[in-house]
Amino acid sequence: MAPRIEPLRPHDFPPEMRTALAALRPPNPRHEPLPTTDRPKALKVLGTLAHHPALAQAYFTFNGHLLLATTLSERHRELLIMRIAAVRKCGYEWAQHLFVARDAGLTDEEIGRIAYGPDAPFWSELESAMLRAVDELVIDGTIGEATWGVLAAEFDKQQLLDLIFTVGGYDTLARMFSALDLGIDDDIYELMQKYDELF
Repeated sequence: MAPRIEPLRPHDFPPEMRTALAALRPPNPRHEPLPTTDRPKALKVLGTLAHHPALAQAYFTFNGHLLLATTLSERHRELLIMRIAAVRKCGYEWAQHLFVARDAGLTDEEIGRIAYGPDAPFWSELESAMLRAVDELVIDGTIGEATWGVLAAEFDKQQLLDLIFTVGGYDTLARMFSALDLGIDDDIYELMQKYDELF
């Protein structure tokens, strides 16, 4: 099925996209830039947003914070994003962040457990509460008192805000993928095959 908005190819990106893409690098990052070698290029996302460089710049500024300047650990960030992908049944987001989650130290067994949710065995109380917070925010639009109690006992105010906004930011992307029928990039299949051959 063709996407509702056909992504532009990189050589067709308007000049303003260069400025927009630069916004992915926050001025004061807490984390190292994500690896780019043997990683998905996300060309369908970028090509879709290239139709609207002003929106792309605004979102990339936000997304740059969520990825590189968040007060959450990289592991915790990826737990949230992968759970959003599972709840929203967003194959694109799951496949894209599978690589990022592995880079953040999540094992394939843990990644598999994310799909089963907060009640799967072996999660710490905090990580179970983080996964439950995703479910509650996406489904109910809020975080329940019991879940909040666990999160607030472990996280400071900045981390709590980063958690909420990470869920919101990646839920927005999942909605875009679904609304536009955006398929998975071809390079993801190639990289998955390469990964499977290594292990």
